[in-house]
Amino acid sequence: MIVVDRLTKTFHVAERRAGTWNALAGLLRRRSRTVNAINDVSFSLREGELCGLIGPNGAGKSTTIKILCGILEPTSGRCEVGGIVPWRERVRHVARIGAVFGQRTQLWWDLPVIESFALLRDIYRVPLDRYRQTSSELIARLDLERLLDTPVRQLSLGQRMRCEIAASMLHEPRVLFLDEPTIGLDAVAKLAVRDFVKTLNRARGVSVILTTHDMHDIEALTERVIVIGHGAILADGSLASLRRGAFAERRLWVHFAGEPTAVDLPGTTVRQRQGRSIELAFDPRTTSAHRLIAQIAAEFNVEDVHLEEPPIEEVIARFYAQHSLDA
Repeated sequence: MIVVDRLTKTFHVAERRAGTWNALAGLLRRRSRTVNAINDVSFSLREGELCGLIGPNGAGKSTTIKILCGILEPTSGRCEVGGIVPWRERVRHVARIGAVFGQRTQLWWDLPVIESFALLRDIYRVPLDRYRQTSSELIARLDLERLLDTPVRQLSLGQRMRCEIAASMLHEPRVLFLDEPTIGLDAVAKLAVRDFVKTLNRARGVSVILTTHDMHDIEALTERVIVIGHGAILADGSLASLRRGAFAERRLWVHFAGEPTAVDLPGTTVRQRQGRSIELAFDPRTTSAHRLIAQIAAEFNVEDVHLEEPPIEEVIARFYAQHSLDA
């Protein structure tokens, strides 16, 4: 479905030093520097796959997405989406993809939502019967009925983002690019968007590439994660493999029946105490979880124990630190 091979994109950025004299000198002799937004990036995506593309600001995520959408042309390398080179056959390409950029809109600001939908139907030349069926399904799934006659400028951010996602799917694309789709949304709106994306992918087989700084989106939706930093791919695999590579540590919460005495168990460290509970950290490669629990139960009066993985934010932060990336 998507093939990216040794993709590179270079920008020339103008430089100007502070001061009036330097500004005048810059008019006569312009200075610039070369920035490699992405460098030798390669990956592929199967049809029906849902992949997370993550990395810190300036890592190259948006540049990669814009090339895949046909907005930018790379400096070198090969890229195909469904057998099409995006920047060479843009009209044909955009008819087969959907894109949602959290900071941009494809809806008309002063028009009611339903009129924006109708305009997009004309732009994509969707047959009327298909449009009616598809729009009805999208409106019901994303709970948009009461928003259809409201001008886009009067919608809340969460309402607008739900409408943006519906608008991107009106022409039934087989590939969907989501760039920060839940930015600024409340918990209810985020859950609605995640549920819809999951249904699109699993029930309809739509391929999805998701870029986001919200690691809960990544954890809830993706099976595969590509980490990009300094314009290069640093990791490509499952979220579980990323956890193992970046953060082998596991956490054990122990809830005591009474006030806990000093807990000093080999292979563990106490991370925090909360009343009659303590959180222990241990490395499962050297300390067996079931043996640790058995030892605690034998030595202390315990009400409950439960194991936890480190929060995904900690895993990603640790990975960034290992590769000298700024979040």
